[in-house]
Amino acid sequence: MTSLPGDTPTIPDAKFPQFDVASDVSDHHFAGRNPKASSSNSAVYKKIMQEWKVLSKDLPETIFVRAYETRVDLIRAAIVGARGTPYHDGLFFFDIAFPSDYPAKPPLVHYRSLGLRINPNLYSSGKVCLSLLNTWTGKKSEKWDPKNSTILQILLSIQALVLNEKPYFNEPGYSAWSGRTYWQKKSLAYNEDVFVLNCKIILFVLRNPPKNFEPLVNQHFKEHAEFLLGACDAYRKGCMKVGSFEGDPNRVKPEQVSFKFRSLMNHIYGDLVVAMSKTGAPVEHFVEQVREEKEKKAKEKVDVAAKKKKGGVNVSEVGKNLVKKLKNIGFLGLIVKDKNVKSKEVSV
Repeated sequence: MTSLPGDTPTIPDAKFPQFDVASDVSDHHFAGRNPKASSSNSAVYKKIMQEWKVLSKDLPETIFVRAYETRVDLIRAAIVGARGTPYHDGLFFFDIAFPSDYPAKPPLVHYRSLGLRINPNLYSSGKVCLSLLNTWTGKKSEKWDPKNSTILQILLSIQALVLNEKPYFNEPGYSAWSGRTYWQKKSLAYNEDVFVLNCKIILFVLRNPPKNFEPLVNQHFKEHAEFLLGACDAYRKGCMKVGSFEGDPNRVKPEQVSFKFRSLMNHIYGDLVVAMSKTGAPVEHFVEQVREEKEKKAKEKVDVAAKKKKGGVNVSEVGKNLVKKLKNIGFLGLIVKDKNVKSKEVSV
């Protein structure tokens, strides 16, 4: 792990470090900002170094941070979606910039949304609505406090309060209705939509990992592939509602899952299996499952085509055969062919 200024260098950890210092800021959202906190003699710089030390010691196992040696005013964080939520096992990235008068003002936080709205507090534009950032209303105790608030508090708040079990009720005013059946159903439907978006983000992140987090992306999904795919398989089969999978596919309980959700999960499941297999995760049984399902569908299409060809009806041939049969029974002799007579009674 790269050492902090003044620390003794240590041997790199085998796993991706929770906190480290990188150099490449080229894809950071705030890279174009004029860095005004880089002077090592400034009070802002010293405060940022204090933040670095806190992050290097106190980050939970599900949050990863990279600071930048050439741009101390910038950091990037990756937050793992918690189990039991529609964000489970996903990786969500946030670009952060310290203002020139930090900590008098809170940091700027940009969510790397990929254009997807996965939460009432996280906009597709990247805006993060949070009282602690002064981007949302709240009590004085919930807002940014220059003396006590920290980057770690912001990250923990996003993980616990924003990426939660029932994000539908993050919408202003909705929490008051959370106990009613109608709104619970709306919440479940919202969770289904959010999890599909989570899967799309997972695929994108696997194919385009943010700079300096490439090893984390591969390592994380390699370790969590079996659980994630097991959950997705249960969801697409309508066996469980989002977030209720516990890891054992043999202990699933039938839940009310929408046809739309099952259909969307069926559509994306194969891509997830292929992407996870490329991380080196032991998911051969899922790969085989997808292969067998594709072969079965292909065979069904061939069988349907063959049946149509074998039992297909040629309209012209049917017409000829019908005329022939009618002639044989003399029925055509009863038909009046006089063009000047619209109808004529025929005695039989």
